[in-house]
This record gives sequence, structure tokens and C-alpha cells, in this order.
Amino acid sequence: MFLAFKELKHAKLRYAMMTAIIVLIAWLVFILSGLGNGLSTLSAATLKNINAEYVVYEETAGATFAKSILSEDIMEDLKKQKDIEDVAAFGASTISVGKTTSKDADDKEDVALIGLEPDAFVMPTVIEGEKLSLSNKKGVVINDTLKKAGYKIGDKLHVSNSNLKVEVIGFVKGETFNHLPAMFAVPETWRSYQYAAPGSDNGLKKPVQAFFLKAPNLEPEKLDKSIDDIETVTKSKAVNGMPGYTAENGTIMMMLAFCIVISAFIIAVFFYVITMQKTQQFGVMKAIGASNGFIARAIVAQVAILSVVGILIGILLTYATALVFPEGMPFNLDPVLVTTYAIVLLIIALLSSIISVRQIVKIDPLTALGRVE
Repeated sequence: MFLAFKELKHAKLRYAMMTAIIVLIAWLVFILSGLGNGLSTLSAATLKNINAEYVVYEETAGATFAKSILSEDIMEDLKKQKDIEDVAAFGASTISVGKTTSKDADDKEDVALIGLEPDAFVMPTVIEGEKLSLSNKKGVVINDTLKKAGYKIGDKLHVSNSNLKVEVIGFVKGETFNHLPAMFAVPETWRSYQYAAPGSDNGLKKPVQAFFLKAPNLEPEKLDKSIDDIETVTKSKAVNGMPGYTAENGTIMMMLAFCIVISAFIIAVFFYVITMQKTQQFGVMKAIGASNGFIARAIVAQVAILSVVGILIGILLTYATALVFPEGMPFNLDPVLVTTYAIVLLIIALLSSIISVRQIVKIDPLTALGRVE
């Protein structure tokens, strides 16, 4: 460690440039991870926020909400299952709402209308205003991001291409579905829009799209056999089944993977070049008795110090960058993700130093000093 600090102090510019490269790599990785997490959150925040283990769909729906339709009567059969603690019906539609009947697109907002029972465990916490109530079927609770569009409690909203009118009675936070702010209503209000067309409910009584289950010990295969025409999947599979969710995350993860691979190559090459420039010095050190292990530890220590400093600066720059991003940009810098990628970058940097260490082991003191006979 002493040798590492002495070298860092002696060649400040060289190692400052190396640190700058690590900073830029870390900065890019954290920005991409924040954008990827922001997109996935925007796509399925409502589902992720629900404290449930499984989701029940129609058997032929392919674990997709839009293709699924079930009778709410199935809820009673689900509640009778011994491993199920609680059940909640769920339905979602994409709608456009406005304060007036204007046909101008600028006067409307696209939202995800979600039908939930007011007392269901899946219902998010209202942060302002009133909760949903079966006695007020026209009342809706909307995501607080719609405040920026000028929506407030008491506003009467017109649903486009429908006779449905609702009233904002409260706000929730961090609830989005299919990249749209969520609007929560009682199931009857949601059905009046989703199944307004004659025959669209397939003749089912009180149709819904899915059921969320609190059932940590459930065996889904047994449940599917005990109740006809259903398919039970994990919540994570339900999230991955959201339109575009897997493709978006796959794209971001591929970019991150390439970035990390390239960063490993860059860091390895730079430290290799720096090590080769010091071949003669290492030869002298080995000639006077310094062991390979002593020199290797010094190089690894240098890499560790530069990497930790560079990664920390990259994190600070990422948080600073997030402050100047436009409000509508889907950017969510999860501390867990930041910690994970920071550790990955540090490990990659340390592993890249192995190439330099291997070269040190091969150095012959006489050859390095130019005294080969």
C-alpha cells in the first residue's frame, strides 16, 4: 500500500487521467441504469407496488391483462383455497380524459383507468384527498404527476369516446401503468367503460381481467387444476408480460453489458500500458529483493484506490445530472442498483489488473535492466 501511494503521488497527471476514464465509464453505467430503471418503473410501477405473490388470468390470455376476462364470482372459489390469504380483483384500460368535451388532443391526458375495490389490499395509499368509496362511484383517485397538467381535487373529467364522467377526489404517488399515470376507480366504473360495447363482457357476471393473490405458500399448478379456465403466474412474470416491458429492459441491459465489457477492456489496457512503462523499475525492485507478491499487491492497491475514487465521483456526477434532467424523463436511480453496479465495476477493475500482475511475474531482473548475456 505504501508503494501504491508513493507512485500515485509521484505520477499525479498519469493517474488522474486514469481516474477520469473510470469516472466517465461509471457515470455512463449509472446514467444508463437510471434510465433503464426509470422506464421499467414507468411501465409497471402499479404492479410492482402491489404486495402480492401471484396473479390469476384467464387460461388462454397468455398472462396478459388485455387478453384476459374472468368473472368476479371466481373470487369466492379462490378465497376458499387454504393457501390463499387474500384476493383482489383487477382491471385496467387505457383512456383519454379532459376537463371539457373538447376534441383537441392538447386538452386531454392519456391515463390508465384501473378498477379496484376500495378496501382491497392492492389499493394504493391516498396521499391527498379522499379514498375510493362504493357510495361515490364517479369518484376517482389519480397519480400526483397529473397535478403538473393542471388537474386538482374536484375537477370533473370527461372520458373520450364515452359518456363516462368522473370526479377527482384524491391523489396517489408513484402509480403508473403502461407508461401512463394511473387513475383508480371502483370496478363498476371501470366496467362501464371497458365493457360498454354489447357482448364485450362475453356474458360474464361482473367481469374483471385478473386477480392478485397474497399466497406465499401457494402451489399454482394445484390451483389451476382446482378451478377451471384459469392460469396462475408469479407477479414477476405478470410484470414481464406488460407490453414492451421485456424489450425495453432487454435493450438497456444489453447496452449496460456492452458498456461494462468495453470498460473492462479499456481499464485493462491502460493499466497494462502503465505497467509496461515501468518494467525497468520493477526489474530493479526485484533485483534488490522485492517479491512478485509485494509488487502485485502495490498494483492491485493502485487499481482499487483509483477505481473507488472514480466510481464515487461517477455516482456524485450521476445524481447531479439527475437534477437537471427534464421532469418528464423516466429516470429512477435506485440505491440498490447503484450499489450493485458500483461493486460490479470495482470487481471488473480489480480483475483487469490481473493482466498487469501476470506481466510483472514474468519480468526477469537482468532482462529488465538490459544486462542479458
